[in-house]
Amino acid sequence: MSTADKASNKVQDLKGRVKETTGRATGNTDLETKGKTDQVKAAAKDVGEKVKDAGTKAKRLVNP
Repeated sequence: MSTADKASNKVQDLKGRVKETTGRATGNTDLETKGKTDQVKAAAKDVGEKVKDAGTKAKRLVNP
């Protein structure tokens, strides 16, 4: 996983947490839901990057 991808995912997760907290504090369920969605998207991207990294490592082991 590149550093830029990792940073981008962290930023998206942080924005989601802020939206969720703000939505909860103001009673805005739509904003709270959008925040949770942003966090899930960031987590899914992290998983995708980790799978891609694992595939690259496996390829190197098979073809040194």
